[in-house]
Amino acid sequence: MKQRVLCIGEVLWDSLPSGLFPGGAPFNVAIHLRSLGAEVVFVSRVGDDELGGEIRRRMQQRRLPPEHLQIDDTWPSGFVLVTSGSSEEPEYDILKPAAWDAIEFTDDLAQLLARVDYLVCGSLAQRENPSRQTIQRCLSQDVVTIFDVNLRPPYDSQAVVESTLERADLVKLNVQELTTFISRFDLNTDFRHAITSLADKFGCRSVCVTRGEEGAILYHEGGWFNHPGYAVDNVDAVGAGDAFLAAMISRLFLQQTDAGEALDFANKAGAFVATQFGATPELIPGNINLIANKNAYPE
Repeated sequence: MKQRVLCIGEVLWDSLPSGLFPGGAPFNVAIHLRSLGAEVVFVSRVGDDELGGEIRRRMQQRRLPPEHLQIDDTWPSGFVLVTSGSSEEPEYDILKPAAWDAIEFTDDLAQLLARVDYLVCGSLAQRENPSRQTIQRCLSQDVVTIFDVNLRPPYDSQAVVESTLERADLVKLNVQELTTFISRFDLNTDFRHAITSLADKFGCRSVCVTRGEEGAILYHEGGWFNHPGYAVDNVDAVGAGDAFLAAMISRLFLQQTDAGEALDFANKAGAFVATQFGATPELIPGNINLIANKNAYPE
């Protein structure tokens, strides 16, 4: 029997100069996990509007069950305006309120939690009280929890982050977020010491830090695993981190492969998505390995 993963959190539309694209980290992770053959369910909330209907259609197209997507008759589907800032770095205006701010703890969600082995959540979806209460209630269940940090100021409450870290088995974050944690939690400035201190402080089994083009480092059950990354012609890096996490979950937890092998596959998946347009190109293991072997070389 396949092990079941529940991803909960925001689903939204990114408004880019090139058009509208569905997104939201937990949505992307769920899509990628489904591509990798995992039995996965996604729980969020969309408006009773055209954009919400399109999300449901996209889920059906990607074989991700849409029936657990809640419908809100008051708040609209999530929307993000993406513009170029003064430093040419993207700036995000995450509009509120949005339907995903009001995810309810329903009987359907309670039944799902009783059947799943793994729970994936982040911090952004906990910016408002309704969804925060629901996610925190999910965190109290007896499941392996993966915390995909995704700090998005001003929606980066330390109280929310701490309460989620306390329930997390695996924490995935990037270098900038680790730097923030070093300051917030008074950790050692050496990254390895900071990672072990973070794991010890909150009782996490595993901490994974992504480093962009420099790969990633994984601290897993007392062992260290490092990957230098794959150099690729970057077409569109949006969603690469979500593909990385989905691939890590697929290999490390669902298939229970060696942590080093899981980290390598996760880096390949992230590199593959960076060579494709859009956040959720279909992750087919053969294609991931092919593009990695052909176009990506360890630095």
